[in-house]
Amino acid sequence: MYIQPDLKDRVQQFLDISENHMGDALGIKFTSFKRDEVKATMPVNENSVQPFGLLHGGASVSLAETLASVGAWLNIEDDGKTAVGVEINANHMRAVKKGGTVQGVACPVHSGREIQVWETKIFNQQEKLVCVSRCTLAIVNSK
Repeated sequence: MYIQPDLKDRVQQFLDISENHMGDALGIKFTSFKRDEVKATMPVNENSVQPFGLLHGGASVSLAETLASVGAWLNIEDDGKTAVGVEINANHMRAVKKGGTVQGVACPVHSGREIQVWETKIFNQQEKLVCVSRCTLAIVNSK
């Protein structure tokens, strides 16, 4: 796992969260943390497929919003703030069969103090584009 050096403490704070969340249920595994790019993988298994054995669009959207939210949070300077999704869209280009793995790569489009916009691209194991998503996040008080 790669962690941008100046984010080491912030990423450790995230990794130390003991509460289970949707990312855990979907098997999302982070592979890289940078201010301008967050990456993770997700298995295509019984937790992430639709009834016909293909990656569920909702699972792709969950991966995209997870990456966008964490990426936005990493860019917040105020410890009393967090990022929450207020809008997300996704275009699904290619199916992925059960048994595979996808990788999501999220990058900021806009990083403001009150609103951030992140784009996530999801690729299959052959590095072909599966989904592209754009997520708008509000920066709000966390307490």
